Amino acid sequence: MRKESLEILLEDIRSKFDLVLEGHEVLRGEIRELGRKTDERFDLVDLKIDTLNKKIDEVDERLNKKIDEVEEKLGKKIDAVAVDLAAHRADTEAHHGVYRVKEG
Repeated sequence: MRKESLEILLEDIRSKFDLVLEGHEVLRGEIRELGRKTDERFDLVDLKIDTLNKKIDEVDERLNKKIDEVEEKLGKKIDAVAVDLAAHRADTEAHHGVYRVKEG
C-alpha cells in the first residue's frame, strides 16, 4: 500500500471512530437525562406515598376516636339498661303476689 492510501484509510477510520465517540457522548447525555427524570419521578412517588401515609394515619386516628366514642356510648346505654332492669326486677319482686318473673 502506498502512503497516500494508508493515510486515506487512517483518516476514514479516524472519522468513523469520531462518529462512535460522538454517539457515545449522545448516549451518555441521554442516560444522564433519564437518570435525572427517574430521580424526579421517584421523588414525586415518595412524596405521594408520604402524603398517603399521613392521610391513612389521620383516618386511623379519627376512626379509633370514633370507635372509642361509640364504645363509651354503648357502655353507658348498657349500664342504663342494666340499672333499669335491676330496678324493674326489684319492683317486680316487691310485688311478689301480683307479678311473677320466671326465668327459663
